[in-house]
Amino acid sequence: MTTSAQAKDHKPSQSGSIKVSPHGPYLVCGGIPLVTLTPETDAEGYPCGWHTGKQYPLQENYALCRCGRSKNRPFCDGTHAQVHFDGTETAGREPYLDQAEQIVGPDLDLTDARPLCVGASFCDRAGGIWDLTRRSDDPRARQTAVEQAGDCPSGRLVVWDKDGQAIEPEFEPSSGVVEDSPQGTHGPLWVRGGIPIESADGTVYEVRNRVTLCRCGKSTNMPFCDGSHVYE
Repeated sequence: MTTSAQAKDHKPSQSGSIKVSPHGPYLVCGGIPLVTLTPETDAEGYPCGWHTGKQYPLQENYALCRCGRSKNRPFCDGTHAQVHFDGTETAGREPYLDQAEQIVGPDLDLTDARPLCVGASFCDRAGGIWDLTRRSDDPRARQTAVEQAGDCPSGRLVVWDKDGQAIEPEFEPSSGVVEDSPQGTHGPLWVRGGIPIESADGTVYEVRNRVTLCRCGKSTNMPFCDGSHVYE
């Protein structure tokens, strides 16, 4: 992967940011749209796309629960203080590509940062994105791999063309509350479109096109989701 490709992951949004408050909510500012998102499945039960549901009224600033205990989810109602929520951030600050392994295919390459997995399972369809990448000289396999990587909410998976350019979906800056109806779980906050995430200590995490933030309060990779909500 070239230096220019690393730098191209995504430019910061010019419209808003999200700050992780100490042991409290996510403080969202800048009029970032908020919607609910639910995985769609194919005839075999594999996730294959996203359905946009409720669109919340647009607000300039709002606070989103990250302890998982609010009675007004996705918004914070102050419960974190009552339950003495420990929201200590444990995520590393390494750039994505320093965390990722690379799979080389004939027409696409794939980078895979396993610590970012949230268990969304978009990568499993049609034999899995790893096999599809290795067969990416087949146009159908290539297209399916591109779709699967783009649907991966956390950005664990990124496909690259042979010029070293990431193939990324175009997202307007927005936040999506993932509701995984088939599993009956409340999923992460899907942050899209290069919105900066600022740590409680003032450090800005690597700006990316797609990241997922924990909403259940149980992640071991705070503030990012690690799939712990699946086992709630």
